[in-house]
Amino acid sequence: MSKDKILVIGSSGQIGTELVHNLRAVYGTDNVIASDIKRTAQAKEGPFEVIDVMNAHQLGEIVTRHDVNQVYLLAALLSATAEKMPKLGWELNMQGLFNVLDLAKEKIIDRIYWPSSIAVFGPNTPRENTPQFTIMEPSTVYGISKQAGERWCEYYFKKYNVDVRSLRYPGLIGWQSAPGGGTTDYAVHIFHEALKTGTYECFLSENTTLPMMYMPDAIKATIGIMQADADKVKIRSSYNLAGFSFSPKDIALEIKKHIPEFTISYTPDSRQQIADSWPQSINATEASKDWGWKPDFDLKQMTDDMFSNLKK
Repeated sequence: MSKDKILVIGSSGQIGTELVHNLRAVYGTDNVIASDIKRTAQAKEGPFEVIDVMNAHQLGEIVTRHDVNQVYLLAALLSATAEKMPKLGWELNMQGLFNVLDLAKEKIIDRIYWPSSIAVFGPNTPRENTPQFTIMEPSTVYGISKQAGERWCEYYFKKYNVDVRSLRYPGLIGWQSAPGGGTTDYAVHIFHEALKTGTYECFLSENTTLPMMYMPDAIKATIGIMQADADKVKIRSSYNLAGFSFSPKDIALEIKKHIPEFTISYTPDSRQQIADSWPQSINATEASKDWGWKPDFDLKQMTDDMFSNLKK
């Protein structure tokens, strides 16, 4: 039985739903505590706590009671949602991070996982093969909070020796849960609508190419960086992470191989401006070199697997 006790904060979201299942397969159900702002169906599957990550006292009490030594902090307002509620987006995304970083600073927990995003990049960032170290200048509340969070993670590592690890996720696609209000969410909705109605109205233009990743690869990378030896994790702000890149037009063509009658239309909305400020492809050389990152899925393999699971 593993000695690690893990708390996943924001466990009912798109990443957390699958991460909890996978962590429990590795560490045992009783050693992984799921948590969210309200009780969800996860409470029936194993240990579960209702946590407001902005309540430092409550968080500390639960961590101590369960003897937690690793925290995965997933609670956040994503890009499109945070643009509608900018102050809440900033406060939630930053205060939650500080509360967890301070637990590690005080040696109450040993290791933190905190996700960043390609939203840290902005309109002046090189859009092709975006390097690890480059101009950022994010133009969204979500991106600003993630860039600030990266700097604070690195600061806590250098100043207090906090073992914090992070990945800059591209757009994530999975079949086990609903998307959470991000600009790349069309790539999840499109599969559901293809099966339900045979048509989809996309909120991005047809040639908007963005970096994406299938959820099993994102989960593999997340657990992989947390299991890596500390001396191999050389970047303590956040690592670039790459899967594959595609546009709405590209994924529509793959879907038509499964559903020939599928049709797509395009009605760009406010999310188009966000997408236009993000990279089209990501260079993840450092993640590969430092701790062995390598994706398993490309666009075709992902599409095949999505339909295989959703049809069930």
